[in-house]
Amino acid sequence: MKNTNKLYRKLLIIGLMLLISLPALVAQGQTETTNTITFAGSGGYPPFNYMTEDGDIIGFDVDVAAEIANRLDMELEYVATAWDGIVEGLRAKRYDGILGSMGITEEREAVIDFSIPYYYSGPQLIAMKDGGINSVEDLTSDNTLGLVTGTTFENDAKKLGTKVKLYEDDNQTLIELLNGRVDGVLTDRIVGLNAINQLKDGDKLTLVGSVLRSEVMGIGFHEDDDELREQVNAALNDMFADGTMKQISEKWFNGEDITVE
Repeated sequence: MKNTNKLYRKLLIIGLMLLISLPALVAQGQTETTNTITFAGSGGYPPFNYMTEDGDIIGFDVDVAAEIANRLDMELEYVATAWDGIVEGLRAKRYDGILGSMGITEEREAVIDFSIPYYYSGPQLIAMKDGGINSVEDLTSDNTLGLVTGTTFENDAKKLGTKVKLYEDDNQTLIELLNGRVDGVLTDRIVGLNAINQLKDGDKLTLVGSVLRSEVMGIGFHEDDDELREQVNAALNDMFADGTMKQISEKWFNGEDITVE
């Protein structure tokens, strides 16, 4: 009988402890699952998403993400991850979406879903001013172009018939160009303009011709997250309608609106 009473008291104590701790556990789980939205980018793609000296990530993409989170009444977590594995990270649900200047392509649409377009740009050839490359027609099979791994620009370089050297981000590609280790760089036109204005010795670089093609940028989502994608689309539509997208663009691109085609 004594053993039975002891067992009963132990079970009663355990039960009371669970009742006390359960509300806190539930609240914690709700915070993690409903109040935070996580977007990912490379963190090395100025002026869209890049690291400051303090380790913060800022840029056009980050401001768009923050505004979306605000309109969804959620906290934003913006994470940097390697671009060549960013789609697989989304498919593994390590983050809610890719908001990092990702071009919408048929290959990507086969494995993830996209929001409506949120800006437009295209691949741009960048070369040294005195490097002898004044048009894409000057490129030969002996030339090497630097570009970021996992981007759509690799197909553009192959069509131009050049060699390709892959890097983690455009800070590396452009420094390699300035150091003479590659003959040119293929990157987003706006990234190129920003680099020429901001990079040390950037005035030695030049944009060669116009964009090779038009590229439409969207926010990537897991194929199972239709509800979140539609919520973000609604927020984007509102941001276009009330001028917020234009304001964010003008802030980062010297008064230009890249959010219209």
